[in-house]
Amino acid sequence: MSAYDYVFLGLSITSSWGNGHATTYRGLVRELAARGHRVLFLERDLDFYAANRDMPEPPYCTTRLYRSLDELRSAYAREVRDADLVVVGSYVPEGIEVGRWATRTTRGAVAFYDIDTPVTLARLARGEEEYLTPSLIPEFDLYLSFTGGPTLRVLEKRWGARRAEALHCSVDPDLYVPDPDAGIRWDMGYLGTYSEDRQPMLERLLIEPARRWRHGRFHVAGPQYPDSIAWPANVGREIHLAPREHRAYYNAQRFTLNVTRRDMIQAGYSPSVRLFEAAACAVPILSDEWPGLETFFVPGEEILVARSTEESLAIMQGMGEEQRRRIGERARGRVLAEHTAAHRAETVERLTREVLDARARATSATV
Repeated sequence: MSAYDYVFLGLSITSSWGNGHATTYRGLVRELAARGHRVLFLERDLDFYAANRDMPEPPYCTTRLYRSLDELRSAYAREVRDADLVVVGSYVPEGIEVGRWATRTTRGAVAFYDIDTPVTLARLARGEEEYLTPSLIPEFDLYLSFTGGPTLRVLEKRWGARRAEALHCSVDPDLYVPDPDAGIRWDMGYLGTYSEDRQPMLERLLIEPARRWRHGRFHVAGPQYPDSIAWPANVGREIHLAPREHRAYYNAQRFTLNVTRRDMIQAGYSPSVRLFEAAACAVPILSDEWPGLETFFVPGEEILVARSTEESLAIMQGMGEEQRRRIGERARGRVLAEHTAAHRAETVERLTREVLDARARATSATV
């Protein structure tokens, strides 16, 4: 197996504050390094993340911060030029210019890693070009997407991606494990940053059930929730939980709630990292409904689906302990078999090899 040189230009690996990118990159980069590859992660030094860095120096890769596009170009041109694969992530500041520079500079291949695919495509359809443009998409050798299913063909046929492949989020099975000795503190918990389009479902499946079930215990962890939200007295709140606290948080819940953003529901096939984290802890997941959910977990056997306050309450109040545990254990088995960071690293390695081999064959054919 060849050892590859990877350069990642992502939103953040040093800070998980208010984003789902850092944990994704950490798991993927760690497993690439474990497979013998060399990884450089380049991150824009933003004040927001600088004040909230929970992993300032990841131990499994070289991490460098840059303050401007000019500094990036001048300081790291050689590394980008010599990389086997350069990965440019979604939401990178000045991402359009970063992407153009990467595609023009490297001698290897370039991938765009879209951790926000439905949001990205919805913005492009509206003419919004924050970190990607339609003309830039065909310049990438690979379009790696958090979203699978029909969206991959849309990326190729409508937006001109050369090759679109699913690279879903994943989980670290060493960090996220069941804790049989943990005491249950809440009947339901939810971990996620505030999102206006997710809030109505959070209201329906957790907040309103808390109002109706006064003896139930609930908790919501995540930043940016407006002060105007009227939290019931039996709903606890935590503004931020660092990744190292997630395992204990899940294990303290009888059920954990998964709520999906509107764009992700419309696209389907867009699991969240919280889904896999909770499942790895064998905590039963109660989720809203979205297309493709059944390709990740079997509804009723590995995951529970609720569409209303009444269904949410019926599950929490009516399910026996043995059944609850079985559902969590089945979900954990599914995650360990298909959705760890090691699985994603294997995918990246395979795609790197295929793209580089194809480029080599194309070069030989023109000589």
